[in-house]
Amino acid sequence: MESYVLDWANLLLRWLHVITAIAWVGSSFYFVFLDSSLTTPQDDKLRAEGATGELWAVHGGGFYHPVKYAVRPPQLPPHLHWFYWESYSTWLSGIALFSVSYLWQAGTYLIDKSKMDWSPAAAGCVALAFLAVFWLLYDLICRVFTQRKNSEAWIGASVLLLICLASWLACQWFAGRAAFLLVGAMIATAMSANVFFWIIPGQRTVVAAIKAGEPVDPIHGMRGKQRTVHNTYFTLPVIFAMLSNHYSFTWNHPQNWLILILMMFAGAAIRQFFVLRHGYKLGRNKHPLPYALVGIAVLVGVIAWLRPAPAATTQASATPVGYTQIQPVLAQRCYMCHGEQVQMKNVRVDSADAAQRNAQAIYQQVVVSKLMPMNNSTGITDEERALIGRWFEQGASSK
Repeated sequence: MESYVLDWANLLLRWLHVITAIAWVGSSFYFVFLDSSLTTPQDDKLRAEGATGELWAVHGGGFYHPVKYAVRPPQLPPHLHWFYWESYSTWLSGIALFSVSYLWQAGTYLIDKSKMDWSPAAAGCVALAFLAVFWLLYDLICRVFTQRKNSEAWIGASVLLLICLASWLACQWFAGRAAFLLVGAMIATAMSANVFFWIIPGQRTVVAAIKAGEPVDPIHGMRGKQRTVHNTYFTLPVIFAMLSNHYSFTWNHPQNWLILILMMFAGAAIRQFFVLRHGYKLGRNKHPLPYALVGIAVLVGVIAWLRPAPAATTQASATPVGYTQIQPVLAQRCYMCHGEQVQMKNVRVDSADAAQRNAQAIYQQVVVSKLMPMNNSTGITDEERALIGRWFEQGASSK
């Protein structure tokens, strides 16, 4: 019953998390596009009021005319829309999903005893510490280097090194799938913390100053813009890390930490192309195509690196394999979770008929994706996986 309830909690939280993430990423992408596409207002009255940019757009049968005031508008409207619940809801649903999927079942999903043989409680505490420590170090980097010349270059290089170190540590300490997800959650936590600790408080300070008739310090807008730009570059790396759990050929690799770093770097480079593309159309910068080409080159390089070796035809592969041959493997590696006592995901493989009914799932999970046994907790070998593969490819005989 617990497994059934956890499955429903996982499904509903994942659904909610995806919906809120779409809302957050969508609004983030839109405002980066808007900021990069603004032109000097044509209306003298708007310029006199302090407007620094405008954009005309057509969508859904109507025309829109957003105007930006970089420091303060001439007066505040009665209804001011704030963009923060998209971020908070994404983080809250994400940490709830992480808790249900990984922390609650840390012994199964978070721990790989071949890497670190620690208790579920210890693994969970270290995983949560990843989120907090990364944010603190990232925030410290931003504070220290903001006043330096070429500050964003210093910050970018330092954050890149920090992410590389965190990715390596996560892949050394945790099961591969959990490590990738943890790095994504770590960066996403920093993104939401940027909104909570910097962007929204700065905006509230500005609004309070306007309402009180006091001068507005532009530093709040500058800080908010800085963290917003950081968030947009974090977005594609985070999305890759979150999606990677479906593709075991990435996190099962011996150099999984390097794959994670390269894929996140490619995502950030491609995002840079889209950010600069809007400004290029207005003649503000050079064509950003090189960033996209670098990202694509890294992706192609990773794809070529991970390509499977050609399957060799041997006498063993031609030998008929039936259930009798794979039954000892299933008994040793699979029965404890899919046998008479326990049927995880309502799947049994402890009889010839049951194995034949679930042959496609067995082949997919054990041979193709190598997701099962979970974190290879029962120590299945490559030879045993190959044996099950031949059984399926030869028709999944029940004899």
